[in-house]
Amino acid sequence: MHLIALSPLQKKRLLSGVLITFLTLLSGCSSYGAISNTPTDVQKKSSTHVIEPNYSIQTVLSAKPQGKVALVLTFSGGGTRAAALAYGVLQALHNTDIGGTHNRHPLLDEVDVISSVSGGSFLAAYYGLHGQETFHSFESVMLKKDIKNELISGILNPANWFLNTGRTEMAIQFYNTTIFKDATFKDLQKPDSPLILINATDLANGVRFSFTQDSFNLICSDINQFSIARAVTASSAVPVMFNPVVVKNYQPCENTTTKKLARASQNPALNYELKQVIKGLQDYTQTAYPYLHLVDGGISDNLGLRAIYESIELSGGAKRFLTKIGKQSINHIAVISVDASTQSARNIRFTHKAPSIEDSVDAMTDIQLHRYNNATLQLFESSLNRWGKALSTPNNPVSSHFIKLNFNQLPTEEQRAEFNQIPTSLSLTENQVHSLIQAGHDLLISNPLYQDLVKKLSVSPQ
Repeated sequence: MHLIALSPLQKKRLLSGVLITFLTLLSGCSSYGAISNTPTDVQKKSSTHVIEPNYSIQTVLSAKPQGKVALVLTFSGGGTRAAALAYGVLQALHNTDIGGTHNRHPLLDEVDVISSVSGGSFLAAYYGLHGQETFHSFESVMLKKDIKNELISGILNPANWFLNTGRTEMAIQFYNTTIFKDATFKDLQKPDSPLILINATDLANGVRFSFTQDSFNLICSDINQFSIARAVTASSAVPVMFNPVVVKNYQPCENTTTKKLARASQNPALNYELKQVIKGLQDYTQTAYPYLHLVDGGISDNLGLRAIYESIELSGGAKRFLTKIGKQSINHIAVISVDASTQSARNIRFTHKAPSIEDSVDAMTDIQLHRYNNATLQLFESSLNRWGKALSTPNNPVSSHFIKLNFNQLPTEEQRAEFNQIPTSLSLTENQVHSLIQAGHDLLISNPLYQDLVKKLSVSPQ
């Protein structure tokens, strides 16, 4: 059978199969993750050394001015599809002005936290670094770049086949050179900037790992000089295709995060899931856990919502969390969840032909992903309502707003089918990118719950 005689779809599947087989063979060769995180005590050798501000949740959020609303964005996984959809949402927020006549500013400026996984982490990190400049450069720097083929070209280069640092290190260097330009977490520490929670999954214990100083305290490490490109690569590193990003645990040490975690574990009100989270995080405080192998954040939470849920609950609830960051007097707590997941495996129902291995894997992944997403959404919605009630007082009621955006909300079946066929890839056509950006913008602006929020904030969506 000649490759030239195959249909484009058959060629794509055959080449993908060859590439996966090739990568699987290469994965049999020994490779080691490059260690680049430094121990905390490197920064504290001198008693006269001035300790720099760190990228902890409390430090970043305490520095952000208080407004009427505590606003959180969460960006799901899904490659460039997820980044483009979320980018459209950012545009809509940027185009919505709030405030009085002499204090008009974009609603986007009110965002306190952006929690992201996988493809969504590219946009979250870029926006954290560049702010409004994102709207002038992100499309060309990332969304319209053929990242997939450039990465594959590097992987297939014989000179890189037997590097002992593996394929992931090539991806890190590529993202560093083309997108993040040697930026570190120190560069995210800007006045009025939201907290950027880039989330990965520890392959050894299944725990969600957020790139903040709070998490780095558990491994006695300093996040200030840690590479943004390395964190985003960890958040998007699909197992098998890419090696884990490895960070070193420098235990033993003592710090406030370890103590806070110990106190949290004594809370009798914790549910089983939160107890498991604490147990997993406490693993890092043991000297018998020298390395973390970090992969795709979508494995532990494809929506980025559990990072918010766990941070609030483990701090003792919404009231205590907001008190710690100096945000006691708010009128609204709002979360906008941007979900770019698809159900691309539906086509197997139209034939009695046995599905291919690729189709079967896609179907199993879709089933597991959507079931877990649904459980996450239910958990988060009930928690958000509970937090709103806990924050309310007779003189200051606090309204909660959970705005969920996904492709199922598109107005026509034709549009839903079209977007469900856009692959989870780091290379999309310009038409696909433009359609996704417009969809993200329109889904937010037309959402009734969003319209209710902006009405209560005395603004009009544009």
